[in-house]
Amino acid sequence: MKWQAVVDRFEGEIAVLQCFDPDHNSQKRYYTVEMPRVLLPQELKEGDYLTANWQIDPEATKSARERVTSILERLANRNQK
Repeated sequence: MKWQAVVDRFEGEIAVLQCFDPDHNSQKRYYTVEMPRVLLPQELKEGDYLTANWQIDPEATKSARERVTSILERLANRNQK
């Protein structure tokens, strides 16, 4: 899913972004998102546009689920003793 954001302002170390789906210009809805500046390009300024593409990371998802399952199993076994 591709989206764009314009930097509205900075509040200390937080960037306030107005995000929208660029493929739906006729129904443009803006969503306000606050993001730590450290996660964004260092040279970013108010009024700059950002483009991002969200993708699911299947490997990271699988790994996290396996870790959680393992922890839950250990907790369940500990409680049965």
